Amino acid sequence: MIDSIIAKITEQAVSAAPIGDTIKFMIDDQPIVIDGSGDTNQVSQEDVEASCTITTTADTFAQLQSGDLNPMAAVMGGKVKIAGDMGLAMKLQTLLG
Repeated sequence: MIDSIIAKITEQAVSAAPIGDTIKFMIDDQPIVIDGSGDTNQVSQEDVEASCTITTTADTFAQLQSGDLNPMAAVMGGKVKIAGDMGLAMKLQTLLG
């Protein structure tokens, strides 16, 4: 499941405008980093520091991607934890939407 999540994030991030910073997802303890500080968004699995870290499970992430789970409800319900730049986290809806 994590491989399909990485593929989907990569596909969406590469075709989107650069986010201007770095976001790290910790999905089931596996890092996925979107580095949009350059001309394009780059996706890697390096566990590096990021301006915003979003922690969740693969199941929850899949529900968010499919639209079955509202992002705000997921955060409020504790299914998604966000550390760092909240403004950057808000950009995700357009990046991964």
